[in-house]
Amino acid sequence: MNEKERFLQEEGTAFPGKTYADHLLRHIFNDQRDHLFHEMFSIHRAHVVMLTEQSIISRKEASVILHGIEKVRQIDHKKLQYEPQFEDLFFMMESKLSEEIGADLAGNIHIGRSRNDMGVAMYRLVLRQHILTLMDSSLLLADAILTQAAEHTETVMTAYTHTQPAQPTTLGHYLAALYDMFMRDMSRLWRAYEIVNLSPLGAAALSTTSFPIDRERVRQLLGFNGLVENSYDAIAAADYLIEAATATLSMMTNAGRWIQDFLQQTTHEYGVILVADPYVQISSIMPQKRNPVSIEHSRSLASSSAGEALAAIQMIHNTPFGDIVDTEDDLQPHLYRSYEKANRVVRLMNAVIRTMDVNKETLGSRARTSCITITELADVLAREKKVPFRQAHHIASLVAKTCTQKQKELDELTVKEINELISSVTSVVISEKEWGGITCPHEFVRRRKIQGGPNPDEVKRMIAERKGKLSGWRTKVNKEYDNLKKAEDERNKAVSSLL
Repeated sequence: MNEKERFLQEEGTAFPGKTYADHLLRHIFNDQRDHLFHEMFSIHRAHVVMLTEQSIISRKEASVILHGIEKVRQIDHKKLQYEPQFEDLFFMMESKLSEEIGADLAGNIHIGRSRNDMGVAMYRLVLRQHILTLMDSSLLLADAILTQAAEHTETVMTAYTHTQPAQPTTLGHYLAALYDMFMRDMSRLWRAYEIVNLSPLGAAALSTTSFPIDRERVRQLLGFNGLVENSYDAIAAADYLIEAATATLSMMTNAGRWIQDFLQQTTHEYGVILVADPYVQISSIMPQKRNPVSIEHSRSLASSSAGEALAAIQMIHNTPFGDIVDTEDDLQPHLYRSYEKANRVVRLMNAVIRTMDVNKETLGSRARTSCITITELADVLAREKKVPFRQAHHIASLVAKTCTQKQKELDELTVKEINELISSVTSVVISEKEWGGITCPHEFVRRRKIQGGPNPDEVKRMIAERKGKLSGWRTKVNKEYDNLKKAEDERNKAVSSLL
């Protein structure tokens, strides 16, 4: 016996070979068991109801089939283990159903249906729930961000560009910006939900069926908001997966940036954010430490979530436009994990933000350093003194260099020193009062009342407007939960009438 024959003797001579079973089918089975079991039976029930209503099977057949389905779907699916005689969970459940009602009736469940459209439908049912869950959690975080923004419309802080102190703003202005970016990601989630929550059922393998099925009725019973009408599109297109993946990829990439900001602000050196006790961990040997592990884990999970989403996108890349395993069981768990991790990030940061304390004094004192109000000197000279703007900017630059040379903060220079510097360029002078306004970060912020600026009243206006829209988002998400519940109730009622 040569080496090939010995290997095949161990592997077996028929599908599936031992290696294929151990390293592929067993793993796929476990993922299907953990994620698709309930969705599979929801589809079975809806399809049998439709077949009966269309007189494709008799009410008597439907009653027997549904009794079998109800019995099999009550098993503890978590205890199921892969068995080599079944290719996957689908065939194992068909076998168990056959044991209950006979192979012929069990086979009739699949009239007008294929593994292809059923598989895509199961994936969509699972994904829509993940998206809804993340949207639900995201609304909590959005509310937490807005609540803190409203608390800090007058909490002056330093804004940075290129990691360097730039200009004064307020914490409320900063948090409102985070909110706006976060809600754009919420819009992306909603768009993904709209694309995912469409029914492919009735497409069968890809060209529908000659049986007079009612695709619209199955859609209704499963709570899908519409059909993927073209049957080829329903099976071949994987853009619903890309849409779902890019939504979490965007949200978690964006979240990673502001989470990093939060983590930096919790450091002893910055000393701005104090994370509440339930969300910090004390060192085992350094009891003085308050490690902000909740934020650290959030940052790590956000990166992991983005990575899972990107993996899904990469698996679709360069695959043929048709039914192909690349977009099926190997890919789906990446998306589930992406959404699960994203949801954990959102929940953790919701808790952190709602309960954090902010050191307003530290933020305010830091906003008086690094000459960050210096642009107001140029603005005053140009606006009030009619100095050409380039000249005004040149004067501001001279003042900033003088602060650096003398190792002084801007408000430590006297108005006399300032006027001496101005006189080297132009003949105008500024008063003590004007200089006080120029060097005050609170006044800097107050003067910037242009739409979208950091002026406290303007930020309050933006927050009030956004709170109203957030309420509308909550209504939209709750409506989808209600729609799914109504579909489930209708499905249960239809099944009960046949039982």
